[in-house]
Amino acid sequence: MAAAYFANRIDATATFELFVRELPPQRAYLVAGGLDQALAYLENLHFNDADIAYLRALPTFGSVPPAFFEHLQRLRFTGEVWAMPEGTPAFANEPLLRVTAPILEAQLVETALLALINFQTMIVSKAARVVDAAAGRSVIEFGSRRAHGTEAAMYAARAAYLAGCAGTSNVEAGQRFGIPVVGTIAHSWVMTFDDEIESFKLYMKYFPDSTTLLIDTYDTVAAAQQIVAAGLRPQAVRLDSGDLAVLSRAVRRVLDDGGLRDTRIFASGDLDEWRIADLLAAGAPIDAFGVGTRLATSFDQPALGGVYKLVELAVGSRVRGTIKTSPGKATLPGRKQVWRRADAQGEYLGDVIALHDEPGPADSAPLLVCVMRDGKRTSGSLSLAAARDRFRLLQRRLPAGLRGVDGRPTYPVSVSERLLAEQRKLVARQQGR
Repeated sequence: MAAAYFANRIDATATFELFVRELPPQRAYLVAGGLDQALAYLENLHFNDADIAYLRALPTFGSVPPAFFEHLQRLRFTGEVWAMPEGTPAFANEPLLRVTAPILEAQLVETALLALINFQTMIVSKAARVVDAAAGRSVIEFGSRRAHGTEAAMYAARAAYLAGCAGTSNVEAGQRFGIPVVGTIAHSWVMTFDDEIESFKLYMKYFPDSTTLLIDTYDTVAAAQQIVAAGLRPQAVRLDSGDLAVLSRAVRRVLDDGGLRDTRIFASGDLDEWRIADLLAAGAPIDAFGVGTRLATSFDQPALGGVYKLVELAVGSRVRGTIKTSPGKATLPGRKQVWRRADAQGEYLGDVIALHDEPGPADSAPLLVCVMRDGKRTSGSLSLAAARDRFRLLQRRLPAGLRGVDGRPTYPVSVSERLLAEQRKLVARQQGR
């Protein structure tokens, strides 16, 4: 498409918007994520000599003029981006990202932007549910070994931290993003030794203040009893199998009776928000959770159906909205802003999707901010720490019914009358052709 735009001298400025048509099942809201990586991609967009040589050699490009490949050598992203800052709760049909750029550039970046925004938004939204279910107890992201590749593992860790997870087992994510790194011994360490308690002693010798002992390799309660008898004082013990509610109560009694009241119980093993909620409802004395596969893959909803659609074209001084009228996939025209209404106490009341130059309701604030201009970042983008703090603040302002594992998608999102009128006008124009 980029080659066809170039060869046909289509010099329009295009606006595309990235949004999710419907909330996934069992999600009452989404949380915007991945913007930092999306902006880094746009800032660094280029084709090197090897890229261009490969494209030239593809039979598909046999009729494309050589000038197109010369253009690729100089190509950089020069457009403008508006977006919801990371950590912003979002809802169906609301633009998470808006790109305005020469049409060749704006079209070319579609797949990368969708991959970056869809994935992290999906994981942040899942992790927010897990953290909510933990009701103030720490959640550690443990999903690297089951993620869809090492890069996905790293960005899943980032997304989970943004949503409120206390740390990750992914050391590269810790190094790159400043996320606290947390780990425990594996069963293989215990199995290396003939004597389970010897494995614990030798490990704690070198990590006296940071050891979490994995105690379910053989007999969970017996292992706890051995720890007490040996005079070991680990910071935590980890349960990874069995009936976690029953075992955590038994282990807590052993530890407390042995004077290890400060030793915490850490649970893992195919956990998600529903299992955590059930454990806490059963009174399980668990202090922290390690959540892996079901978080890093968003196990119950492993893909987010975000789309990137053309909404406006400008050729010279002529600007026109564009729409898609396909059944079930119709779009709204024009550049948009989302206005979020709140009551006097700050609780959110609902959102209004409007054209970008419409004023919002008196009790509202705009959600999309300019994060890139002329291909360079503005001050609108946030650090990971700031995005994490933002989400903590904004999540508390959501109606209570949206939160928790059984939250219902009842938040009202309306479309302004002017925007609907513009859509009707364009539909009538299309039908009159």
